Amino acid sequence: MKDKLVTLVGGGGFLGRYVAQELLAGGARVRIAQRDPRSAFFLKPLGGLGQTQFVAADIAKPDSIARAVEGADWVVNLVGTFTEYRRVNVDGARTIAEAAARAGAAAFVQISAIGADAQSPSLYGRTKAEGEQAVLAAFPGATILRPSVVFGREDQFVNRFAGMIASLPVVPVLKGGARFQPVYVGDVAKAVTAALADPGVHGGQTYELGGPDVLTMAELHRWIGEQIGRTPPMPALPDAVGSMMASLGFLPGAPITKDQWLMLQRDNVAAWGAKGLAALGVAATPLGAVAPGWLVQYRRNGRFGDKVAS
Repeated sequence: MKDKLVTLVGGGGFLGRYVAQELLAGGARVRIAQRDPRSAFFLKPLGGLGQTQFVAADIAKPDSIARAVEGADWVVNLVGTFTEYRRVNVDGARTIAEAAARAGAAAFVQISAIGADAQSPSLYGRTKAEGEQAVLAAFPGATILRPSVVFGREDQFVNRFAGMIASLPVVPVLKGGARFQPVYVGDVAKAVTAALADPGVHGGQTYELGGPDVLTMAELHRWIGEQIGRTPPMPALPDAVGSMMASLGFLPGAPITKDQWLMLQRDNVAAWGAKGLAALGVAATPLGAVAPGWLVQYRRNGRFGDKVAS
């Protein structure tokens, strides 16, 4: 990894910052490519002088992507969306993979998602699957990583529910039986670096990344409530009501689109027998090992809550 030049498209995002940190710690040079590179300047202190580069790039502008990957040894596509599905998840992924291939990159990692399936009921799942195929057509040696829900200090999943549980008198649970296999963001970052470092083994392979815990939506809500010392009523909503509210988008915490509701109709867990973190040499981190450290901010009296209560 020492002195390798790695382009992270979308490297200033939630997962990107952890991938950058892993690469920089290993001695790689990291080029952060995104529409507004200034928003990623917070990454500068993670590396030594000249170890990080920043470049403006837009997946809708192939020339800018070509400049971003020029001279790169490895390329990672971290860009994804729940809105402009085809433009980003399919066309954007294809543009980045084609540019990486033309630039002669030795390794390419595509961040997809568990649930990527051409037969998925959700457009998100279908376009993620199409994006994988587009990447492999352009860069056959690419590694596909499909994480489950990714959790970490800056996530928009565990924190979102924690905020609701901390502030609402009643927290309706949407699709309480849906199962998740939350995976720690740091573990996904390690998986990315492992795949890049050994394309001869991991190139052309697909890995489904899940943590050691499988929780239903209802179990996750209760666990978060226990961690922050709040136990408001958490009634389960019937599917018919959930579907209607998801379509209208007025239920706090509900999916903001009908497509996200459709995503909840399938469990978000790694397929039986699928290669995962272990095959990449990464030990899975339990949710309970790291999440309480930042969930303390949602306790009524913060980290002193237990002392105040006693």
